[in-house]
Amino acid sequence: MRRWGFVLLLLLTACSGVATGQSDNQPLFAPGRVLNLPAPGDLGHRAEWLQQITVHHGADVFAFEGRISVTPERFQLVGLDGLGRRAMTVVWEKSGLVTATRADWLPPQVKPGAMLADIVLLYWPRDVLRQALKSSGATLQEIGRTRIVSIGTEEVLHIDDLGNGRVTYRNNAWGYLIDVQTVEVTP
Repeated sequence: MRRWGFVLLLLLTACSGVATGQSDNQPLFAPGRVLNLPAPGDLGHRAEWLQQITVHHGADVFAFEGRISVTPERFQLVGLDGLGRRAMTVVWEKSGLVTATRADWLPPQVKPGAMLADIVLLYWPRDVLRQALKSSGATLQEIGRTRIVSIGTEEVLHIDDLGNGRVTYRNNAWGYLIDVQTVEVTP
């Protein structure tokens, strides 16, 4: 599916913002599977991250920068293209409300909530994630520095923490692989 190809195309080009519909903000991690979002504060600490993200989808490779801020009250993601222009903003409030702005030309297949689900699955504590996945019928297994999300016997997500802020994230449900290099910024 071309879902992430469109997301990354968005992040590589300029944007003029428009609000997204609430259904676009649903935190899907696989088709029909919604992550029951914990609170931003369930991360357990405040965080300011800069990320270089490379996505492989079929023969396509896309790169962009993400800036993430997490406090007990809210999460904010700003996606930037290669020239530093804002391409998307996702805000998740402690109340559970997720809002987003994105380019007005962005295809409707692009769902900011799916991006949020990916980030939560990468970084929130395993016990929080196990609870968040229950209602979707998915389970989380953590072996060393690897996380595996499964539905029944099918591995849907495979996350490897490679150390030094580098993570690989393979979403088998949607057919993409992401390499993330994260640097924590001290306020």
